Amino acid sequence: MNNIYESLNAFLAFITCGSFLLGRYSPQWRGRRLPAKTAWVLQELPSLVWPLCECVRASSERLRSWPNRILLAMFIVHYGHRTLIFPYLIRGGKPTLLYSWAMAFVFCTYNGYLQSRYLSQYAVYADDWVTQPRFLTGFALWLLGMLINIHSDHILRSLRKPGETGYRIPRGGLFEYVSGANYFGETVEWCGFALASWSLQGGAFALFTFCILLARANNHHQWYLEKFEDYPKFRKIIIPFLL
Repeated sequence: MNNIYESLNAFLAFITCGSFLLGRYSPQWRGRRLPAKTAWVLQELPSLVWPLCECVRASSERLRSWPNRILLAMFIVHYGHRTLIFPYLIRGGKPTLLYSWAMAFVFCTYNGYLQSRYLSQYAVYADDWVTQPRFLTGFALWLLGMLINIHSDHILRSLRKPGETGYRIPRGGLFEYVSGANYFGETVEWCGFALASWSLQGGAFALFTFCILLARANNHHQWYLEKFEDYPKFRKIIIPFLL
């Protein structure tokens, strides 16, 4: 069983290396689509179900340790929001390409298993890990990133008033500095998780997230520049002042 898990872990590192090429919104992709809310719930659900299953398993010995519990709770809080709250706040929303949904579903299933299995069965932390600088810094980044992500999503939802059509330039928050403020928040969140967990699994997930979200943010950035002549030229793609 350990060999299987290690193979899955190595595979995560492998797909991370190629993730930059998997831009979810590649314009050449065509095919059937799913309603936005349905797609979001179904694709994120495995990343919520796996850790919850680990929480009730009698053999999840590592979850007797508080560092493991807190780290797994961080994972559950994110995907609880993305699965049970975020989809129902979507106003309209473009249908999701079936192929893109399938890829997201497979990854969430795979990564949800990998992260929750690691924290419940393999990760060993000292009892005082939650007081160490790496954990505290990582937790603070995770919380900050989640708040940025939620606030940025709220700004995007509020761009149109009821009955309005058309597009507007996002204003406020970190949208004053980057086109992908919501993506920046999620990247910070998982980088914080990786630091707090100090694991290959967390690091690979953070890198995968950054590569995928960079591709999405770049597509949005280029679209804004083409759509709006007055779009702020100083805004970066995803990292304020840098990228």
